[in-house]
Amino acid sequence: MKKKIVFVSVLLGLLLILLAAFDTRLKVRSYTVCSDKISASIRIVLITDLHSCKYGEEQRTLIEAIDRQKPDVILLGGDICDDKIPNDNTEALLKGIADHYPCYYVTGNHEYWSNRIEDILDLFRAYGVTVLSGTSDIIELRGQHINICGISDPDVIRYTDSDVGSEEQLQALERVSGNGLYTILLAHRPEWIDVYGDYDFDLVLSGHAHGGQWRLPGLINGVFAPDQGVFPKYAGGSYTAENLTMIVSRGLARESTSVPRIFNRPELVVVDLEPIESDVVK
Repeated sequence: MKKKIVFVSVLLGLLLILLAAFDTRLKVRSYTVCSDKISASIRIVLITDLHSCKYGEEQRTLIEAIDRQKPDVILLGGDICDDKIPNDNTEALLKGIADHYPCYYVTGNHEYWSNRIEDILDLFRAYGVTVLSGTSDIIELRGQHINICGISDPDVIRYTDSDVGSEEQLQALERVSGNGLYTILLAHRPEWIDVYGDYDFDLVLSGHAHGGQWRLPGLINGVFAPDQGVFPKYAGGSYTAENLTMIVSRGLARESTSVPRIFNRPELVVVDLEPIESDVVK
């Protein structure tokens, strides 16, 4: 009897571990960033690497999760569309959010790989989403102004006729922070952190790494990420370089990935900008 109890207990334990390992329910991950350039709280929702995956009928699961956070602005950090999955789920998301929040978007690599980049850009613009490509906007949120900048994914050079790459776009943004406002850079690839650190951005928001796909929480933050390889340094979380904070989302990709996520739930990232009072990031 004791052996049976031990056997059943071990079996149940393994089952619970497997359920946790392959859990792909949407998770909300929150960060707080403090700055003396911020005078009132601002809430940002960061969406990356959706790959047009499905989150309920007409994307209701994702849209309702966003609405519950009551963001002041939504930033779409690339690979919102996919190179293989149709754009239907992405369009459903845009229908649900674009009329309710100011939205900004930068491209990711898969959008260029689709060879439908112009159609994708037209889709975002049709819903009033601002596309950033070496450009910036001054936006007023809660009575204060901040700079929102964005660059295209580096594959813009390889897959389009453009001769202006991501580094040239960064150079075009070099003087934006000269107005003294808090400055955010939306850029798909986190492995460029040292390049971003050469400029006066206060916060960089990225994705691309998919959380390293497989994780062992507390031990290994990620096993493999595109363009970073094995045990990526910037798989997901908060990082610093000089005076720069970079937050990397683990993204929302589910059915678009050939390798399942393990201990790596898809996440909706919420960033609260606060007046400087305590910790820089928590």
